[in-house]
Amino acid sequence: MERIVMKFGGTSVANPERIARAAKLVVNEVNRGNEVAVIVSAMGKTTDDLVKLAAEINPKANRRELDMLLSTGEQVTASLLAMAIASQGLEARSYTGWQAGVTTEAVHGNARIDHVHADKIVSTIESGAVAVITGFQGIDHHGELTTLGRGGSDTSAVAIAIALDAAICDIYTDVEGVFTTDPRLIPQATKLEEISYDEMLEIANLGAGVLHPRAVEFAKNHQMPLRVRPAHIDGDGTVIKEEIDLENNLIVRGIAFEREIVRITVMYDIPYNGSLANIFTALAKHHVNVDIIVQTIMEGVQPSVSFSIKKEDFAEAINVLETEKEVLGYSRADFEVGLAKVSIVGSGMVSNPGVAAQMFDTLRNASVPVKMVSTSEIKVSVVIPESDMENAVASLHEQFGLDGK
Repeated sequence: MERIVMKFGGTSVANPERIARAAKLVVNEVNRGNEVAVIVSAMGKTTDDLVKLAAEINPKANRRELDMLLSTGEQVTASLLAMAIASQGLEARSYTGWQAGVTTEAVHGNARIDHVHADKIVSTIESGAVAVITGFQGIDHHGELTTLGRGGSDTSAVAIAIALDAAICDIYTDVEGVFTTDPRLIPQATKLEEISYDEMLEIANLGAGVLHPRAVEFAKNHQMPLRVRPAHIDGDGTVIKEEIDLENNLIVRGIAFEREIVRITVMYDIPYNGSLANIFTALAKHHVNVDIIVQTIMEGVQPSVSFSIKKEDFAEAINVLETEKEVLGYSRADFEVGLAKVSIVGSGMVSNPGVAAQMFDTLRNASVPVKMVSTSEIKVSVVIPESDMENAVASLHEQFGLDGK
């Protein structure tokens, strides 16, 4: 007998038919002799609908009331799934996050989990029943309901799995697992049997929506194995853990991409040592996330610093630069839109020099201009024209042997 945590995302419980399918998967797991706790997201687009409803009532609603509202979405799913499990002949009990002992810091809208007091969950699953728990939420030390922000249900599932000392945390979603790249863009993409925490963390941070980076980081810190599995069909999915067997000796394991990137370039009349710290401190205060940074200080060339951001942060970034221009001391700023970021990821890159050169050579042969570059031990990212993105991903996917041929 093992303890298993099963998490179902919003698309996996979007309607009664999918809830019934999820219930069947849970019952099958119990029938194998396992103790099961289930974490659920709100059905389909429920959370988005609740956010829109709140905006219609009061566009400036405070975060406490928003948490009270948004936490109801998962509660609906948990109770319905418990009913569906019961209809298939198995006892199930639904719990809110606070009933399940999930305590968080006192932050509304984006709280972090402090601790999970799992006694009630343990008692339930040891009795042979299934505990169905609302993800995305908890309670702070003031007794206030809190929500965990983006990826909150994934994080809830990992935290509860750790508290239960579960054998594995299964994340059920609408994809068959983690692929070498998005199969909707590249049909030749293949599913990975395994991927390391570090590789998954890079891919998640680079825009892949399969798992939230915070959940992956939490799992890595506590060495909790994860498995991304399909909710709509039978499948083994992809296991995420510390040590993996490199399939087919693949140096590059995946290719991530992100659309709608903007490059901003700030120029100075003379070099100013404090410019980097001042610019990025000002942007950080306004919650503008900066990605790739390139500074140019050369004799005979106007000093400048360029950085990439997401399009959604563009207006705020320009506003900060214009407002703080005198303090920041730059002469002018320019920007370029219509860009994308493409990244190769693989833990095998650490011990294989020349991967970056191979990437650049592939992009050159595909006539893809590279505008910015960023590297880490297991990742190389480039900013390129968005119109060249699909060509770049396809060329790199083939070059690094990810087509499964």
